[in-house]
Amino acid sequence: MAKYMLIMRGTNESLAKMMETPFEEMLEMVGRFNEEMIRAGVLVAAEGLDDPSQGVVVDFSAEAPVVTDGPYGETKELFGGFYLLDVASKEEAVEWAKRIPAFPGSKVEVRRVPGIEEFPQDNEWIAKERVWRERTGQI
Repeated sequence: MAKYMLIMRGTNESLAKMMETPFEEMLEMVGRFNEEMIRAGVLVAAEGLDDPSQGVVVDFSAEAPVVTDGPYGETKELFGGFYLLDVASKEEAVEWAKRIPAFPGSKVEVRRVPGIEEFPQDNEWIAKERVWRERTGQI
């Protein structure tokens, strides 16, 4: 099994379409999809993000980091939330991504999440992270 993150990205247009949808209807669509993944035993975590106008960007392009309030005018696609799945293959992750209840103009990026076992185990920082993960029940 491997972990894959399904990163939901939307545009101003898909966000507007989503905002037109009654909240109870959205909860129903997403709830049914989440329930399917739970029953299949692949869902590890899932979260949506708040309105982008409530966020900030910390930009490291200058010598000192610059903080800018949202919304982000030049951004064409905003990261709106994610699913973290534990599946057998990238192909299976893609099949789940194709079933996400999304609005026209949305995109879902599928990215593998490397496991800690893929990093050098003799590295002190990896060893410390492994201890933390064991202590918190993550491995």
